[in-house]
Amino acid sequence: MGSRNTNNMPKENLTEADQPKLMKLSSYLLALRPWSLSASLIPSLLGSAIAYKFSSATGGSDFSWLTFLLTLFTVVSVHGAGNLVNTYFDFVKGIDGRKSDDRTLIDHIVSKDEVVSLGAILYAAGCVGFILLVAISPAKMEHLALVYFGGLSSSFLYTGGIGFKYIALGDVLILVIFGPVSVLFAFMSQTGRIEWATVYYAIPLALNTEAILHSNNTRDLESDKGAGIVTLAIVIGHTASRVLYACLVFTPYIMFVVLGLRHSVWFFLPLITLPSAFRIEKHFRSADLIQEVPKKTAKLNLFFGILYVLAVSLADRNSLPFIH
Repeated sequence: MGSRNTNNMPKENLTEADQPKLMKLSSYLLALRPWSLSASLIPSLLGSAIAYKFSSATGGSDFSWLTFLLTLFTVVSVHGAGNLVNTYFDFVKGIDGRKSDDRTLIDHIVSKDEVVSLGAILYAAGCVGFILLVAISPAKMEHLALVYFGGLSSSFLYTGGIGFKYIALGDVLILVIFGPVSVLFAFMSQTGRIEWATVYYAIPLALNTEAILHSNNTRDLESDKGAGIVTLAIVIGHTASRVLYACLVFTPYIMFVVLGLRHSVWFFLPLITLPSAFRIEKHFRSADLIQEVPKKTAKLNLFFGILYVLAVSLADRNSLPFIH
């Protein structure tokens, strides 16, 4: 029995020693706001899907899965770093309130120094991914660099430096980054070509992602106003914000109906999420239920986006508009 106890003790001690490490790792993961990462992941998947259809004339032989994985790694790393920059500056400027979804610094889950260090590591990881991408991608380095560093600098300037979020320009930045820029970057990494038609395909995702930000800003309208910043929700007020949110959520579905009728029935696939969109929009109009709307909109964005990517992947190449 003594021998059995001796053998068991190191395992128990090891488990106890690992618990703080696992808790710290989970804290870092929480700080990244993983629920929001679909906003960059889905556009990258969409750009890659369009690139695959673009290369299907050669049986998909030009499509590189290594390039695909590096693209996802690079984009998500920069997005995660941008989230941490947002966390840091919102806290330093006293903007995060008790209703904020981001509790990282408010609840002392991690320290400010840890947020800065983790953000720097993720930006560095994104740059490593970009360098490897340049080495294997058929795209010109200057073209990839223009799009990549444009996205990276925008992720920082959203709340850092100029702080576009604080002067009612954050919505414009989100529409551009989490739509055309991400889709174009993924497409160009695969094909080496700049195809402006990808901007058209990015519109539904861009609008849906902007709905996440707008719901967050509308919920925090009063606290943001008290902190002295200006957001689009503050400028247009509660009533117009409700109208805008409805437009952002439902316009993509109208586009899919048109695409489904004119091009391919596969574009009806994202309409599966329409009942959820109506429920979330109803919650948005309720002062008591709006608290969880940003996360619910992000969840909608994920499923809506996956079905959209699937629709593009399943549609016949010749039925896709503007792709030649």
